[in-house]
Amino acid sequence: MPCRTGMEQGTRLVDMFEVILTRRKRFGWRWQVCDQSGKIFADGFERTRPSAKYQGERALFFLLSQAYLRNRSAASSED
Repeated sequence: MPCRTGMEQGTRLVDMFEVILTRRKRFGWRWQVCDQSGKIFADGFERTRPSAKYQGERALFFLLSQAYLRNRSAASSED
């Protein structure tokens, strides 16, 4: 399943990320974190769905926290 398209806010595109869980027959679950254009930022494979959901959301949180820290350090360097 490809990532869905994000929404626009005025003329600026809002960055949207989502975690996708895909059943892999009887072998387990694949998780992906991707943006609205479908670019994959992180992916992995787990044996159980709860584990795949946890790892996908963990990767999403890490991605968002790094973006926040990067923006925060850029703002402090402008002062």
